[in-house]
Amino acid sequence: MAFWTASVIGWMIAYLLGSIPTGYLAGKLLKGIDLREHGSRSTGATNVLRTLGKWPALVVLVADVLKGSAAIIVARSFCPWLSAQLSATPLSPIDLQSWLPWVVCLAGIAVLLGHSRSIWLNFTGGKSAATGLGVLLAMSWPVGLGAALVFGIVLATVRVVSLGSILAALTAIGLVCVLTQPLPHRLLVIAGAIYVIVRHRANIQRLLARTEPRIGRSVLDAKVQT
Repeated sequence: MAFWTASVIGWMIAYLLGSIPTGYLAGKLLKGIDLREHGSRSTGATNVLRTLGKWPALVVLVADVLKGSAAIIVARSFCPWLSAQLSATPLSPIDLQSWLPWVVCLAGIAVLLGHSRSIWLNFTGGKSAATGLGVLLAMSWPVGLGAALVFGIVLATVRVVSLGSILAALTAIGLVCVLTQPLPHRLLVIAGAIYVIVRHRANIQRLLARTEPRIGRSVLDAKVQT
């Protein structure tokens, strides 16, 4: 019971970490604006880039990645420690090894939901791509590094952030299925990647219509040139 109590607390912490509205705070602190009323109306780093500039976007990007990584660290380290403090008979190492990947899985889902459905923003938010990258890097760095590499290549060649995010999510699914990973980690990556892609459904429509803006261009500019 103590282990699951600690796990629930860990999941709540993961959700609250994800809920920290970094992009929204950047808009309020730097320009006194609500980012949800500008650009793509997302609070993610891409809309921060278009609305506030590259340095605020970089800070928001790093902060969102760190949120995802922190949630996994909490699940892996804090939850077992808290469980041991709450119980006179903590789980055996074998039981802990069996159950901890599931705790990590649900913490990863919680932080993604927190970022995209922030309790502080009336359950709105970003698209969870950067936070998802943080989850991947902390959970399995080869998967995270592979996804980040694909994102970087796409961004450098075609300069479309949404396409890079979508292809990075698909890459993560492929890598986690090929590499040796616990089943809960695979389920987390598959579910998280699908969630990120679904969050980009408006971008997918613009990609198909060839109106998706590149970095440095607005949606209106893209429509005019098409």
